[in-house]
Amino acid sequence: MTDKELLYIEDALGHEQYFQTKCQETAQSLSDMELKRCVEDLQSRHAQIYRQLYSLL
Repeated sequence: MTDKELLYIEDALGHEQYFQTKCQETAQSLSDMELKRCVEDLQSRHAQIYRQLYSLL
């Protein structure tokens, strides 16, 4: 893996962590259960993407 590819993956990992955090914060503030479940699903998807990217390292 080149240095540039490694930097891209590190950057993508950071973005996925940010998205997970924002989804968690948003889900906690929602009272509509359907919308809350949707945001929690997004958080779960970003966690999965993070794990997949991390496995490349």
